Amino acid sequence: MTHFSPPRPRLFAITWPIFAEHLLHASVGLLFVALTARLSDATAAAFGLSNQIMVFFLILFRLVGIGASVVITQNLGAGDRRGAERIARASLAAASALGLASALLVALGADGLLSLMKLPDSLRPEAKPYLVILGVVLAIDSLNSTLTSVLRAYTRTRDTLLQIVATYLMSLSFGLPLMYGWLGLPQLGLIGIGIGFLIARLGGLAFALWLWRERLDIRPLWRDWWWMHRVPLAEMMHIGLPGAGENVAYRTAFTWNLAFVAGMGQMPLATHTYLLQISYFILLTGLAIGFGSEIVVGHQIGGGQLHAANRLVRRSVVWGLAAAVGIASLVALAGPWIFRIFTHDPAIIAQGCTVLWVLVLLEPGRSFNVVVINSLRATGDVRFPVVFGVFSMFGVSVGLGWLLGVHLGWGLIGIWLGFAADEWVRGIAMYLRWLSHAWVPHARRTRRRILNQNRA
Repeated sequence: MTHFSPPRPRLFAITWPIFAEHLLHASVGLLFVALTARLSDATAAAFGLSNQIMVFFLILFRLVGIGASVVITQNLGAGDRRGAERIARASLAAASALGLASALLVALGADGLLSLMKLPDSLRPEAKPYLVILGVVLAIDSLNSTLTSVLRAYTRTRDTLLQIVATYLMSLSFGLPLMYGWLGLPQLGLIGIGIGFLIARLGGLAFALWLWRERLDIRPLWRDWWWMHRVPLAEMMHIGLPGAGENVAYRTAFTWNLAFVAGMGQMPLATHTYLLQISYFILLTGLAIGFGSEIVVGHQIGGGQLHAANRLVRRSVVWGLAAAVGIASLVALAGPWIFRIFTHDPAIIAQGCTVLWVLVLLEPGRSFNVVVINSLRATGDVRFPVVFGVFSMFGVSVGLGWLLGVHLGWGLIGIWLGFAADEWVRGIAMYLRWLSHAWVPHARRTRRRILNQNRA
């Protein structure tokens, strides 16, 4: 058996598996969008819209994952392995409760959610049963998300990559035959994809629990799955509630804009679905640097290394911006060829290629945001990002999206310009806060709290 001894984390060693994990996630998502598009653009639009609803709940699950991950990194940085394990165990009951509540809401309220998203009636027969299955998947995803967040906090990013690879291989192995009716199976379309996702998530859950046992030497007890531990739960919620609140606000504003797009008709909705997949590829490097920085900064704050944390964040911002500008420019230039992966409709290709140039403006701002907000969170400075973020997301993203995209009739270009303005407004505000060292008192309080727990 492998017993864990926490190393001092290095950014690259942590970041590259996270990058590979997100690349795999984006690739499989792109593959499924392309495969559903082969059936029809309507099926692809139904798939994309249903998945956006699911993504909202996956972000909600970060309420537990963010809190557990940050507090665990801080404890490990201070050498408190027992405190880290206490947080890891406490995260399981919180994830179970949140996953079950989300599953019931989605499975029982599928009609209402699709109406809220203004899904065209022509897409509802495919989208509704698929969304009901995704509701069941959510209960398992809540646990998987928390289990892998804990593994990353322990710097086991290569193990989480392995778990994601296994899960996606199962998704393809079970989902594709059911989707197309291969091997004598019924052709179920979107429902087949949903069943494949469900089977794969169960397998991924079993694998993640095995990794906890073998890599972390943590064996969850029966009561860990349902008993709410008050003190560690409060520590997680101190970080997780504002962090998840910021993510939920972002997703709510995003969903509001998505409803604007859905009201524009099937063609803009299909184009928007393809653009979302493409934009995620551009963001991959920034996401990896942001999540990696959060883990390393958390360890450094726990160890009292504030100057090292400051230097790391400044470097990470430069790397994230450079990568986003370069990758977004290449994607915009290759737009006509990229869109033909999804569709041969000339109207969709023309509209999508135009919006890709907006992404050259948007993606550096989004990378900027991911790196700095995650680093602020790792220091314990969690309230400012969510308070300012809510103002910007609804005032700038939704407000400008409605003004340009709906009121002035600019369509998708107006919606994505609203996205870009919001990312830059928030990114600049967060970086100015980091440069002002307003996070330092939070970091010192975090360090004192952990040391006091150790003495107790």
